[in-house]
Amino acid sequence: MKIAVLGYSGSGKSTLAKALAEKYGTDALHLDSVHFLPGWTERTRDEQQAIVKEYMDSHDAWVIDGNYTNLEYERRLREADMIIIMIFNRFSCLYRAWKRNKEYKGKTRDSMAPGCPEKLDREFIMWILRGGRSKAQRRRYKNICSAYAEKITVIRNNVN
Repeated sequence: MKIAVLGYSGSGKSTLAKALAEKYGTDALHLDSVHFLPGWTERTRDEQQAIVKEYMDSHDAWVIDGNYTNLEYERRLREADMIIIMIFNRFSCLYRAWKRNKEYKGKTRDSMAPGCPEKLDREFIMWILRGGRSKAQRRRYKNICSAYAEKITVIRNNVN
């Protein structure tokens, strides 16, 4: 089983990816852990691309969470048996990020790169509320739903 988990920041992509990986007996690749190096330093695009490509090439089954359209995005969508898009409202996502920060403050989650302790700063709050919800992003999700309708699951709240 190959599963791509997409969605807004704070929607629970990493938590869901971890649960699905356990259910299907495979690994989860969290793209945040690929993107960042310790101290919230960004890896080069080439390094990120190589890590994701190698991961996909070497696994018959996978769960990959994160949007990152420059990291084997079309391939992930094409090869996935299931695509899950988590589209929660911005205030639910902010609340979830706040709860996560409260739980992990000063610690690094297992879905994040080592040396990147949890934080909830103004920049990330604005990303959750506005920046990550651009018209282009909404259009991208809509296009994915159209292009891959047979393998899409959209989760809009915690109850689905």
